[in-house]
Amino acid sequence: MRASEQVGKLETRGIEPVPENECNGHPLQLFWVWFAANISILGLPLGATLIAFQGLSIGQALIVAILGAGGSFAIVGLLSIAGRRGRAPSLTLSRAIFGMRGNIGPTLVSLGSRLGWETVNTTTAAFVLLSLVSIVQGTPVEAKSAPLLTLLFIGLFVLLTLCVSGLGHATLLVIQKWATWVFGALNLVVGGFLALHIDWALVWAATPAPMSAVLIGIGTMAAGTGIGWANAGADMSRYQHKSVRAAGLVASAAFGAGIPLVLLITLGGLISVGNDHLASATDPIVAIRELLPTWMAVPYLITAFGGLLLSNNLSVYSAGLTTLTLGLRVKRVYAVVVDIVAIFIGSIYFMLIAESFYGPFITFISMLAVPITAWVGIFLVDLRHRQRYEAADLMNVSPSSAYWYAGGVEWRALGAWAVAIVLGFSFTTVKIGAGNVLFHGWLADSWFGQNGLGWIVTFVVAGGLYALLGGCRDRRAAMTHEAAHGR
Repeated sequence: MRASEQVGKLETRGIEPVPENECNGHPLQLFWVWFAANISILGLPLGATLIAFQGLSIGQALIVAILGAGGSFAIVGLLSIAGRRGRAPSLTLSRAIFGMRGNIGPTLVSLGSRLGWETVNTTTAAFVLLSLVSIVQGTPVEAKSAPLLTLLFIGLFVLLTLCVSGLGHATLLVIQKWATWVFGALNLVVGGFLALHIDWALVWAATPAPMSAVLIGIGTMAAGTGIGWANAGADMSRYQHKSVRAAGLVASAAFGAGIPLVLLITLGGLISVGNDHLASATDPIVAIRELLPTWMAVPYLITAFGGLLLSNNLSVYSAGLTTLTLGLRVKRVYAVVVDIVAIFIGSIYFMLIAESFYGPFITFISMLAVPITAWVGIFLVDLRHRQRYEAADLMNVSPSSAYWYAGGVEWRALGAWAVAIVLGFSFTTVKIGAGNVLFHGWLADSWFGQNGLGWIVTFVVAGGLYALLGGCRDRRAAMTHEAAHGR
């Protein structure tokens, strides 16, 4: 049955591999999915930081956006190849690499990252709706002074997310595609008015920053964009037709996410030349609104809300599959509900109880980029050598599975992952704001550390060590297992 025939119907499949006769997808579908997930106007503050904090020229900022955002999503496209081969979600396929029990670590990290960004989306969307009410009333409305209204707005956003993510793959494809046209057009209108604030004289007069600043910018953009989505690549590509080429999958992610991100990041950089207000704002939504005419405030806030919702739709769908990979034995839609409840509670805490949110929380989920990057390095090395995954063994969590290895753990993969994480954090400085340093790695003052390249070290060490230790052997192990069981 084709995806178009399933629109509006509940997807009942969980993490089990998709039968070949149901795999009729094509790369253009994924292009719209990635485009929609990255059309959020929050890309503007990312570009602002490149100019205000890194001191890049606009030409350098454009290069950083292309390499950091577009390049990191090209990696997401590479990881999507596994979904076409194995017909299962990313973290389910990861069982074949790390073992049934060894895969728990990467899965928990992935779930933490997904829930983290979903909480950011949800709280920001609730703030957007509070801003709308403030405009209507003519007086400011703050979350803690209007708790019932805040609860209502959090609930509305997660309910809208549940409607799409709960129904599943086919509905998600259609909603993301057509909503992209609507909110994409609104973004262009808002962007046109923001462009009026560009000081072109300062833009052309700006001097380029050192190459080290460019490298730091690329790392920052990669960590804030594609790396965060890396472990969701196969979740959508598992429905792609077997004839789809790897190049098509890479292009759909790189261009689908890269086009809106490069445009938004570049615009954010342009309007920040000579003005660091957007880059330093604690609430970027309000900071952007202040740059617009009063009558544009409502269309702008609707645009911001829509972009956040489109991103959340895909993230929650992926988080539901990741939750099932941990062993939760419920239907997929109930796993989505579990994730929705988690972000609902988290958003209530951060909006109504906690004293601060964005700084500490984004620091936490940004830290997760280190273990995720290590996982990506190992996954890509394995993907290079693996042409197939055994569907029955992916779902068999007993010692009889070919992916059980030693006590449920492939120690070479898990060991390479752990070593890369330790080394990655050694090059990292973790801080909240300018003066509150939580952790300073012993190699953070090295050239790699000062240039923000610890993530590259993590990636290279994880993949290189896994290959050096002789990982990727389980292709032969699976064949041996099949022979022993007479398959």
